[in-house]
Amino acid sequence: MAIRDILVHLDTTPRCAARLHLAAALAGRLQAHLTGLFVLDIPLPAFAGVEVAGAAAMAQILDDMRASGLEDAAKVEASFRETLRREGLPGEWRIIEGTTATQIAVNGRYADLVVIGQATPDSPAGNVAIESALFQSGRPVLVVPHSGDLPSLGRRVLVGWNASREATRALHDALPLMAGAESVTVLTINAEPGAEGHGEQPGADIALHLARHGLQVTVRRVEGADIGAGDLLLNEAADLGADLVVIGGYGHSRFREFMLGGATRTLLGQMTVPVFMSH
Repeated sequence: MAIRDILVHLDTTPRCAARLHLAAALAGRLQAHLTGLFVLDIPLPAFAGVEVAGAAAMAQILDDMRASGLEDAAKVEASFRETLRREGLPGEWRIIEGTTATQIAVNGRYADLVVIGQATPDSPAGNVAIESALFQSGRPVLVVPHSGDLPSLGRRVLVGWNASREATRALHDALPLMAGAESVTVLTINAEPGAEGHGEQPGADIALHLARHGLQVTVRRVEGADIGAGDLLLNEAADLGADLVVIGGYGHSRFREFMLGGATRTLLGQMTVPVFMSH
């Protein structure tokens, strides 16, 4: 799949500039159109312990919040438009009022890739927006970490491979980002050989397939691991100096992931490099 249309979620967080820079560099590399999405997410004010305010007072509060949000959006828009001009990119600015998670998912349906930021540790919403984009947009998602430098993307790639449908979808969606990579490492963890999954040599079949795409592939098999898959992926990414991790999003049911953790949840909480996911 060629990536010709990229949607990047922009906001007022300190990490927004880095996310925009990465999305713009990727759009330039892939010759893609870049859409900047700013969601004016205005929560309904709550009045606890007092009588319900009149309609006029409520309307004034909402108007003030909307005006403040529009001022913030104007600053982000100026930065976005300057980035398009400087990089010579085709693109558009989109500001929509609504719920952030919902609007990212809805607008993501009209793009080839959604670029979104990792939630900060103190974020009250957590990774709800990422989950919404992943499950509701039908599009692959590139999650940008909330801290750290991002000097490159897709030069040294780590693939978390468990031979699942989700992992297959993510890997093939990520191929445009992996083109020309210096190295691709396929990591299998406690993989059981078998005709219906990994084959007789776990990782060998997918490595051969990637090699046919012109990629330099190494298979790393971890057996008898006594730590979680997410922690192993993080450790391996650090050891390799990876600048991109590719995994399938939520291989188990969302309820099981919530109850037991899982590699996806671990990565979203502790990632230090961009993570590419599909479901």
